[in-house]
Amino acid sequence: MKLGVILSEAVRTEETYDRLQAEKLSVVLAGNGIYHAVSKKNGKASEVLSKKADFYVLTEDLESRGFTAGDLVDSKIKPIGFDGLVDLIMDQHDKFIWL
Repeated sequence: MKLGVILSEAVRTEETYDRLQAEKLSVVLAGNGIYHAVSKKNGKASEVLSKKADFYVLTEDLESRGFTAGDLVDSKIKPIGFDGLVDLIMDQHDKFIWL
């Protein structure tokens, strides 16, 4: 299965994300979830980014919080706009969930 996940919280309290497995997994960091893409704790990137997945961050949410693509902590995170998100949802995945 090709699964997409929108992660919108800066602090995760559930284990659902850790249990996700799919043939293809994509994680879109949106809302306060963008902080996983721009913040380091004790010099390390967020554990969210350690999952084997394609990572995206919504440019509009990034910029509305005062960040740019230059602030991303890992080159594997790809900035996308809402049009790119629609393409991911409609064309590249069987299911999409929001955490």
